[in-house]
Amino acid sequence: MFNYRTTFNIVQQTMEKDRIWLKVYDKGVPADVECTSSKPYDFLKYTAENVPDRLAVVFFNYKINYRELKEKVDSFASFLKSLGVAKGDRVALDLPNCPQYIIAFYATNKLGAVVTQISPTYFKVEIDRIIGNSEAKVLIIYDDLLPRIEETVKQYPNLVVVATRIEDYLAFPLNFLYGLQRRVKKKFVKIPDGYRTFKEFQSFGPLSEENNDQDSLAVLQYTGGTTGVPKGAMLSNKNLVYNTVQSIATISGKRFGTDTMLSVIPFFHVFGMTVAMNFPIKIGATMVLQPKPDVDGIMKLIKKYHPSFFPGVPTLYSSILLNKEIKNVDMKSVEYCISGSASLPVEIIEKWDEVTGGHLVEGYGLTEASPVTHVNPLYGKIKAGSIGIPVPSTYAKIVDTETGTKEMPIGGEGELVVKGPQVMAGYYKNPEETNGVLKNGWLYTGDIAKMDEEGYFYIVDRKKDVIIVGGFNVYPREVEEILYQHPKVKEAAAVGVKEAAHGEVVKAFVVLKEGETATEQEIKNFFEGKIAKFKIPRYVEFRQDLPKTLVGKILRRELREEEKPAK
Repeated sequence: MFNYRTTFNIVQQTMEKDRIWLKVYDKGVPADVECTSSKPYDFLKYTAENVPDRLAVVFFNYKINYRELKEKVDSFASFLKSLGVAKGDRVALDLPNCPQYIIAFYATNKLGAVVTQISPTYFKVEIDRIIGNSEAKVLIIYDDLLPRIEETVKQYPNLVVVATRIEDYLAFPLNFLYGLQRRVKKKFVKIPDGYRTFKEFQSFGPLSEENNDQDSLAVLQYTGGTTGVPKGAMLSNKNLVYNTVQSIATISGKRFGTDTMLSVIPFFHVFGMTVAMNFPIKIGATMVLQPKPDVDGIMKLIKKYHPSFFPGVPTLYSSILLNKEIKNVDMKSVEYCISGSASLPVEIIEKWDEVTGGHLVEGYGLTEASPVTHVNPLYGKIKAGSIGIPVPSTYAKIVDTETGTKEMPIGGEGELVVKGPQVMAGYYKNPEETNGVLKNGWLYTGDIAKMDEEGYFYIVDRKKDVIIVGGFNVYPREVEEILYQHPKVKEAAAVGVKEAAHGEVVKAFVVLKEGETATEQEIKNFFEGKIAKFKIPRYVEFRQDLPKTLVGKILRRELREEEKPAK
């Protein structure tokens, strides 16, 4: 006779046997998580109902509780609907970390529309590609970024632009002084006729209807490829709610409504969106916002607000440890930090733990996984150089790089593949690229890794050419395309090189046309206004020729190998 319970237990035991890392989970961390929330907006709704007076956001001298935050989100959803935004429409956010971002994100999500992420560091070409590919209906943007989109608006005349100012969410007298200062320094930007303003939503009542489809698209998160052409990773409501719950589950014993989060890593980056915004709203934490990663400003925030949780990237933690003010700031409130987007040196971990008494651990993720897939145990064994173990409800394995089908033995190197509820549906309007990374339910990360006998994973190399600068992806092709626009450049290549103070940075290799001369600074200056600053090469090396294959393809891999420090 068929016994469902016995069969279920056998299947579960087999699945758990495949996850050898479960044995080293911190006490209280579950093997799997469940999530009844339909969408991120549900996190805000629950928190506002249960701790309405809890401080939700601190932005300079502006403060707002969860009741007020939900009221603003509900009214902004009505405003978006009045602009013609319906379920499935794209709403592009071109904002730093600020209250407007949170309000617009959750209002868009409540309405069932799709948040399209744009970095405020991007320039025209980058913005045009995203607006065009996503078919965005509305663009919400800071006023000082408006000059960058003048041509974009002409190119997409049906795009509705909603402008906002930083002083819209500053309290008196700072709002008055900031606006006055901008006028005195002639940095005040007039909002053009025909544009809408963010503050208009204040005249709208709350939107009662909401979208409850967990499988519907929630975010288009753009990531590049080896070609540098952006691809929109389609992240569903399910992807976002599960990855938030998975991330929270890795920190056992969380206390609802008590934590303070230092939300410095950008929300427009998938790591910041999940861990610095959705995570704290889910647990009813106070978010202390910082629009720019200014270390001096961060030190003041730590001193004043005593955050308990501070997600970041290695370069940020390193800069704080080197800051002269660290001896004057009590860092003991910082209980736990998760570092992502780049490799975390063990020296930083040890020094951080010494200074704060808390825990700094390395994690791993990628845009296509919303993004968190691995993290080191907060209270358990931390292994130098390891990205940690898979988070709950996540499977991972190493497969051969030739066929991608043969699972490698423990210690064997191959491509890291992952599977879980946080994995994207695919790339928007790009089935070819989608089929290249999603195979039989597994996401092929493009990273070469290995797993030890306890289930800890280590990134050995990258199959892709992507360069990670301060936690942000830089794709060689987008740097090289600009180099080739220089009238003196014959050939060019861009690779990532390690630098002690900054982690990975961009280095360009340039072959000049016959008879031409140029300086390193001249080449760097050519990038100004064409590409985000973090993508501009830190170093430029002139060469007579570049290594190539027999068919003439430039070998970036050989250039990277040349730049590796001698062991």
